Amino acid sequence: MKNPLHPLTWALWLLADLVILSMTRNPIYLGLTLCWIAVISVAIHWAGIAVNPQRLLAPFHFGLVVVPLAALINALNVHIGVTVLFVLPRALPLIGGPITLEALVYGLLNGLILTCIYTAFALVNQVLSVRAMVGLIPRAYYPLAIVVTIALTFAPLTLRQLQAIREAQAIRGHRMQGIRDWLPLFLPLLLSGLERSLQLAEAMTARGFASTQAQSQHRVARLGLVLGLASIVAGLWLHLVGPSASAGSLLTFSGIASVVGGLWWIGRGQARTVYRPTPFQRQDWLVATAALCPVLLFLLPLFDRTSLFYYPYPTLSLPEFNLIYGMATWGLLGPAFLPLRRSIA
Repeated sequence: MKNPLHPLTWALWLLADLVILSMTRNPIYLGLTLCWIAVISVAIHWAGIAVNPQRLLAPFHFGLVVVPLAALINALNVHIGVTVLFVLPRALPLIGGPITLEALVYGLLNGLILTCIYTAFALVNQVLSVRAMVGLIPRAYYPLAIVVTIALTFAPLTLRQLQAIREAQAIRGHRMQGIRDWLPLFLPLLLSGLERSLQLAEAMTARGFASTQAQSQHRVARLGLVLGLASIVAGLWLHLVGPSASAGSLLTFSGIASVVGGLWWIGRGQARTVYRPTPFQRQDWLVATAALCPVLLFLLPLFDRTSLFYYPYPTLSLPEFNLIYGMATWGLLGPAFLPLRRSIA
């Protein structure tokens, strides 16, 4: 079944997940976010729109490894907290001292955040092909997109070529018995790789990729990119440890606007053609808007933000819960409804 959403919609949804996960350590909000990602993953598999079903490591297995490991590392290195579980000898470097429940819980939260991020990226990787992900690179960096495309296709082509050479050598009676027996495989592989590289270079030169035609330097746009990135960093710092959340929100959104505007201005002069463009339809607007609404609620100081900053030190306590922020995470569920609706239809 064809993916019903535009690749840019998935990118915005992933961005919304990352913003929410970076703005809070409240286990309730983290658990809700992970739950919605799991629901979307189930809906995608049920509708049959996953283009990359195979994964190196399943998110569940990733969480089983990372969450306990993060808790153990934090408990061994941070000896803060009232609830002492046991005490390691002080003579042990770095890890010697009291092992507290508070440090263990804080490590669990860090592992949970990493699991949520990995699960979100794994979900996007399942629904988007390599071509679609490369197409998300802004036009200002179209040479980078071409290089990334070549790099991503190089490994599969090399493996197929190696398999073909190995089969041809086996037909000739070649047997793999030692390290020297690999030479008849690698030498033809190297020669064929060089031949493909020369052919690709000639084709790219014929299409004007190596053209030295003078282009404007876009100094103002590049300066806007640098200032925009600096504004985003300063705004996030004010959000996390600074005294003014309003100023942090203003700097963050102005930096994002500056970066987007700079990329758009630089990309104006780069020609880019698509054989069959994917339209940005109404469902894309709905899903993108639903995903970006919780981002605005988490970033803007419109409501009481106390529940976002959960900190188990020095005494472990139950996390606070704000119904508004909890309901805002429901905006991440947008991609789950369209696959279900289309599969039923």
